[in-house]
Amino acid sequence: MNYVFYKGQYLDSSQPTISYQNRAFRYGDGFFETIRVINGKPRFLNGHFERVKDSLKAYKMKAPDGFSLESWQAEIQQLLDKNEITEGGRVRVTFSRSSGGFYLPKDNEAEYVIEAFPLDNNLFELNGHGKKVDIFPDIQKQITPLSVFKSVNCEIYIQAALFAREKNIDDALIQNTKNGIIEATTSNLFIVSNGVLYTPGLSDGCIAGTMRMEVINVALDAGVKVYECSLSPQHLLAADEIFLTNAIRGVQWVSSYRTKRYFNDMARKITSLLNDRVTAVA
Repeated sequence: MNYVFYKGQYLDSSQPTISYQNRAFRYGDGFFETIRVINGKPRFLNGHFERVKDSLKAYKMKAPDGFSLESWQAEIQQLLDKNEITEGGRVRVTFSRSSGGFYLPKDNEAEYVIEAFPLDNNLFELNGHGKKVDIFPDIQKQITPLSVFKSVNCEIYIQAALFAREKNIDDALIQNTKNGIIEATTSNLFIVSNGVLYTPGLSDGCIAGTMRMEVINVALDAGVKVYECSLSPQHLLAADEIFLTNAIRGVQWVSSYRTKRYFNDMARKITSLLNDRVTAVA
């Protein structure tokens, strides 16, 4: 049996858990976190918890009574144990405002459901075959105070993923309304030029990814220069490397954008540094 955690209980995931009145279902009124599990433990949880606090504030939600890093970690760990996830895995935590009201909610109390699934790989692994990418042309992402958070309203990412499938490529790059390239469908974006890392700034509207920050930190610790700046298609064509990052996969290298081809030396280095960091923590 696979379990989920909801309102203080560990429930059979095959049974109904949330109401059809749930505001995330009805109005997209919520956000989520995805957390990597290595050696049966949730990783980078401090960063995720800080983003949850920022998200609650931005969405004008009130944290459940007693919600803390320690209680949240205990809930996640017990769910991993109940689901017998002792090596690699992924956790998704979906937050929503409590049911009630129409567009105007009755109150701002938050609730959340935790899911956990095993993964075949225990550590971060660089993809063997580089990804083919192109720019998603149909919808541009608005830059708003909520742009940096992981909203449950993911329509732009769904449409971009459908575009990638139709084009027979591996992923699509998303632009903001200033024509800056800011991210991919499930990942933050980095380019490498002359040994220097460049990534879009949060002011450009990209998701404030926890893995994005980890990559920046491990790169800086290793003496690699990192700059946050706006990126254009011309920057992609001039780059030596492109790689994508998210909490679950770590680093995924891009082999081609249209006719341009790329290397993966920096992507390999960052992956090794990330694994060194997570295995150094008990």
